[in-house]
Amino acid sequence: MNIYETFDKLRYHHENEVVEFKKAENNFDFDDLGKYFSALSNEANLRDKDFAWLIFGVHDKTREILGTSYKNGMKSLQKLKQDLSQHTTDNNTFREIYELEVEGKRVLMFQIPAAPRGIPMAWQGHFYARRGESLVALDMNKYEEIRSQTVNEDWSKQIVEGATIADLDEEAIKKAREGYKEHYPKQKADVDGWSDEVFLNKAKITIDGKITNTAILLLGKPESLHYINYIGEIVWRLADKDNVGQVFTIPFLLTTTEVMHKIRNYPFKLFPKNSFLPGEGMKYDSEVILEALHNCIAHQNYAEDARIIVIERENELEFRNSGGFYDGTYEDYIRGWRIRSARYYCLIH
Repeated sequence: MNIYETFDKLRYHHENEVVEFKKAENNFDFDDLGKYFSALSNEANLRDKDFAWLIFGVHDKTREILGTSYKNGMKSLQKLKQDLSQHTTDNNTFREIYELEVEGKRVLMFQIPAAPRGIPMAWQGHFYARRGESLVALDMNKYEEIRSQTVNEDWSKQIVEGATIADLDEEAIKKAREGYKEHYPKQKADVDGWSDEVFLNKAKITIDGKITNTAILLLGKPESLHYINYIGEIVWRLADKDNVGQVFTIPFLLTTTEVMHKIRNYPFKLFPKNSFLPGEGMKYDSEVILEALHNCIAHQNYAEDARIIVIERENELEFRNSGGFYDGTYEDYIRGWRIRSARYYCLIH
C-alpha cells in the first residue's frame, strides 16, 4: 500500500486513538505537537500497532482538504524531526514525514512509531494519551500496562539482530575464558581447545551462535553499543567535588576493573591489640568492590535505560542501579529480612 492509499484509508475512517487530523493551515504549536507525539505513540503501543498518524491540512470533522503551509520544504521538516527528538524518551522522533498533494493542496502525514515495549513515551518528562478525540495525561492503568510488558521477558537472552562475533572485544573474551576456567577447573583443558564460538555457547553468553544483549553488554566493543536498547554506562564520581568523575562504557567485563582502579584505594597500617608489630591492609577489599559492581550489572532493570552509579565519599562507596524491590526496602535486604530483589543498592565503608 503506497502512502496515498494509506491516506485515503485513514481519511474515510473515523478518527480514533491512533489517528489525529488537524487543520494546521499555517502553523501549529511545537509543544502541542510533542504532546500528540507522546499520546499517539503510547496509544499505538497499547493497541499493538506499529505506527500512529498525525495528519495536517485536513479538517478533523468533515475531512475536507484544507492544505497546510506548515514547515514548507524538507529541510524544515528534517529540522523539526531533530528538534522534537531533543525532548522525547530515548530521543525518538517521527519515523517519516510525508508531503502529499491532495486535490491540489499540500497535506502532511507524520508517521509516529509506537512506544517501545515496556517504555512509555514521554514529552518533556510528561506522559500523554488519548481519550476518544481528547488529548489527556497518560493514566496510571495505561502507564502500568506499558511498563509491565517486559516483566516476563528476559532482556539478557534477547538476540541482537545484525550483530556478529566480530562486534565483541577479543580481550574481553579472553578474560571471560579465564573466569570460566576458574569456575569450572575440571574443564580447563577442554576450554583451551574450544573456539570462541563454542566457548561463548558453552558459557551461555550466545545462543546457538547468535549474539545476545548479554554478549554485547559484557563483551561488546564500545562501538557495538548501538545494537542494544540500553545506555551502557557506569559512572564513577567523587561526592562533593564538582565535575570530578568519569564515564565508562562496555565491555563491562573489563570496565568493572577499570572502575575499581579509579577508586582511591590505599594501604594503611593496622595495630592489632596486644601486638608490637603492625599489620597492613587496604582501605577497601578489591573483591568486595568487584562483587558490588557485578551485582549492579546482574540486577539492573534494563528496561529503564539507566546508568550504574558509583559514588565515592571520604570513607564510603555507594553503588546504585535502577529498578525496584519486590517487597520492602533496601535495608531489609542488607539485614537479611528479604532475600530477593530486582534492584541492587550497596554501601561499603
